[in-house]
Amino acid sequence: MNTTNMTQETLEDDDIPTVEELLAMPEEDYMSPRQLKFFKKLLLEEKRKLLEKAAETTQYLQQENEVTPDWTDRATIEEEQALELRVRDRERKLMKKIDEALERIEKGTYGWCEETGEPIGLKRLLARPTATLCLEAQERHERLEKLQGG
Repeated sequence: MNTTNMTQETLEDDDIPTVEELLAMPEEDYMSPRQLKFFKKLLLEEKRKLLEKAAETTQYLQQENEVTPDWTDRATIEEEQALELRVRDRERKLMKKIDEALERIEKGTYGWCEETGEPIGLKRLLARPTATLCLEAQERHERLEKLQGG
């Protein structure tokens, strides 16, 4: 099976491993078609949840947009809305990362460190499916940011 042409139908078959099966696979199966199916399904599910939350937020903001004569109530509503919008902005950025990860699956580069070319690792991808760097490269970037930032 060509991993670059996985469709929605191929995600519904019984060939998608569980987390336990995924972690039990031999090293030579790293980013095999079955593993890629697993991560594609995981990313698509996360994307679906984010889209649902965005729709809920839109509905919430429309309901809460009524004029409130009490200035303290209005201030509370505005603060809640600002917080909600900040959360959604973070989720919008995550959505972009999910789309980029799905593109990497299609290109065949998912699961490989963009900096070193080494495997990112299954456990790291399970914890952060949008990861683009292996743990060592990520730590290096964080140390560099810390040194540059202060």
